[in-house]
Amino acid sequence: MLVLLALLSSCGAEQDSGLARVRRTGELRWGADAQGGEPYAMEDPDAPGGMRGFEVELAEALARELGVRARFVQNDWSSLVPSLERGSFDVALNGLEVTPSRSGRILFTRPYYVFHLRLLARRDDAAITGLDALKGQRVGTLANSLAWDLLQRSGVEAVPYEGVEEPYIDLEQGRVRAVLMDDIIAQRYGQPRPGLRVVGDVGEGYYAIAVRPGEEDLREALDTALGNIARSGELRAIFQRWGIDNAEQQRMVDWTDAQSREVLAPTQTARMGWGQLVLFLQAAGVTLLVSVGAMVLAIPLGVGLALTRLYGPGWAARLSTAYVELFRGTPVLLQLYVLYYGLAGVLRLDPISAAILGLGLNYAAYESEVYRAGVLAVPRGQLEAAMALGMPLRLALRRVILPQAFRVALPGVANDFIALLKDSSLVSVISVVELTKRMTITAVDVRSWLIPGALCALMYLAMSYPLSRLARHLEARLERG
Repeated sequence: MLVLLALLSSCGAEQDSGLARVRRTGELRWGADAQGGEPYAMEDPDAPGGMRGFEVELAEALARELGVRARFVQNDWSSLVPSLERGSFDVALNGLEVTPSRSGRILFTRPYYVFHLRLLARRDDAAITGLDALKGQRVGTLANSLAWDLLQRSGVEAVPYEGVEEPYIDLEQGRVRAVLMDDIIAQRYGQPRPGLRVVGDVGEGYYAIAVRPGEEDLREALDTALGNIARSGELRAIFQRWGIDNAEQQRMVDWTDAQSREVLAPTQTARMGWGQLVLFLQAAGVTLLVSVGAMVLAIPLGVGLALTRLYGPGWAARLSTAYVELFRGTPVLLQLYVLYYGLAGVLRLDPISAAILGLGLNYAAYESEVYRAGVLAVPRGQLEAAMALGMPLRLALRRVILPQAFRVALPGVANDFIALLKDSSLVSVISVVELTKRMTITAVDVRSWLIPGALCALMYLAMSYPLSRLARHLEARLERG
């Protein structure tokens, strides 16, 4: 009976409308990404576990109007819409721009902020006068944003980033020719940098709150709440506290339903086609290039580390051990960040070179252990016999020990290479559009994760399976002598 009552109550909960669910639970769960930083939503350094930002204050004001409390739910910005659709939170409120593709997929409230797309270039690069001067050039922005859509239509090479500060670091270092971001972001992260200048504003957009389709009642309640907050002056007071108020924001106070219909009317739904397949193939080529390049670096470095630990002088063996422990004991993602951004002032690397070097240095630590195990698997008596015959240590290692050690290490090396193919997806954090990053961009564009995900998996399998077969063939051949 208790089970039946629980099932009935859960069914009833599932039939709740959006607004009824919010009022029943007593909270408005809003999804955002704290990585977006100031002034949107970020962790409060003065209150551990707390949040601050103009959207934090806006969420609290909206919840108060609805008679509930606001609860922040952390979510990666690029996947806010898919997470909203699967029910991870009630609304998405995090600088989410109104675009035709999103309007065809989710419900938007009336806008709460109007922004401009601001183009920045290096101060010493006077040739950049606008988007027309950037044809074929690398321009950084956030993936799946309004700026991303504009760049895709402008004939430039759009470079996707996951954070708001990294594009401006790359612009200073000359890795991109310009950066196009919302003016709120540009004012805080780009314009204070002395080496950068504002080229101009090239577009206008709106932030609005996203609601799941079918929850029109929640959208209407939020529209009413936004209108009340705007007309009372509280909305602009929030903007003023965060230094983002300007004359344009009076439009949010005077906003009408007719304007909402006009802004939200354009819709667009992308579809998987041959063009997307070509982009997937290009991204697979990048994945293969990075993986092969990293392994070509990792194998000889790993062999050198293994032999140094086993046969080198004490100080060199200790250094090799420290290297292995450092690179195995810290996340490869952190290593990529430090190599590409942290050392940008002293080591200027393009994204592909940094990806190959970062993964190569990391995997060398693992390869050294594979080869060390292979060398230790060879009976020590063979080395002693070779040296008793007058062979120098280097010659004995090259002619007697290493060929046998390679046979033992081969399965582990092949397994590491296959793992490296998949770990190459991490290099997207330094703006490399490899296979997994292409899949996520496409999935958001076409409103589906199933087909792009399946295509991505098939391509990884197509790259890794022949490697497995080749490794087994080499093992069999080595066994036959």
